[in-house]
Amino acid sequence: MDKLRRLPTSVRRSRNAAAGHSYAIAAVVAAGALAATALLNRHLAKTAEQDNPPAGQFLEVDGVRLHYVEQGSGEPLVLLHGNGSMIQDFESSGLIDLAARNYRVIVIDRPGFGHSSRPGNVVWTPDAQAQLIQRALERLGVSQAIVLGHSWGASVAVAMALKFPDFVRGLVLASGYYYPTLRPDVVALSAPAIPVVGDVMGHTISPLISRLMWPLMTAKIFGPKSAPAKFGQFPKEMALRPSQIRASAAESALMIPDAIHFEDKYADLKMPVVIIAGEDDRLIDINKQSARLHSNVSQSAFHRVAQNGHMIHQTATGEVMAAINEVAGKAA
Repeated sequence: MDKLRRLPTSVRRSRNAAAGHSYAIAAVVAAGALAATALLNRHLAKTAEQDNPPAGQFLEVDGVRLHYVEQGSGEPLVLLHGNGSMIQDFESSGLIDLAARNYRVIVIDRPGFGHSSRPGNVVWTPDAQAQLIQRALERLGVSQAIVLGHSWGASVAVAMALKFPDFVRGLVLASGYYYPTLRPDVVALSAPAIPVVGDVMGHTISPLISRLMWPLMTAKIFGPKSAPAKFGQFPKEMALRPSQIRASAAESALMIPDAIHFEDKYADLKMPVVIIAGEDDRLIDINKQSARLHSNVSQSAFHRVAQNGHMIHQTATGEVMAAINEVAGKAA
């Protein structure tokens, strides 16, 4: 610093100008790289949507364009997917085809996932989604239904049962998160939901990082088993679109607050409830979640599926189908 002060003023100014010029060039290069990355992700998202057109129908409710698939006949059965997922998760698992033999199966892309829109003027809590989905089902002529929710979808299923107890005849809650715990991973996953900064991340680096992390993420949610071959039908490129990454980040951010909101309300559930979870779930501690919920819902049944992880509808489809039939039998 002393040597710099001893330099002539003109030299110092020249050096400062050079440094400022270098910073300006670096900023322009960084901005250009981000812009190019955003254009690439936009192209990949459009390609993903073209390669995976809607398989079902659309229904507009309260300004939200919901995509849904309906199959089979009989008692209505609603399937709600987890965070970051979409209808194709249940399709690829074979659960829709299996259930449609005896039920009228309705599967909905929750707001922001698959081909459903997610208006930004709403905080899409489980309560907000429950109200939207219940109105959509009424539009489809459904007055009562059995509802299955997987993972984050289980929170929406619980919210539906609490808000509309006469509508939900029975609940199947699979691999859910019900009570607040310390989850550092949730903080990291919530980053793309941060205003402004999250928007930039979601359209630039987050999709690229997610592509790199996809094999590790898949191993964690399926562990200890490997992802079955049928999961290859799941369109991961749809899940890696900026819009869906943002929706997923927002739901990660809501996960713990929602658990706090619900933790004292589970005893109010009066309909038949079957809780099912993989014994070796690497994403959620089932003893602190599913087992505890079972102890707080007196009329519930709890099934631990040995040697299975978080994605039990994919790896233990028969057991999940049996849980649906169990709830239907109790409701009848």
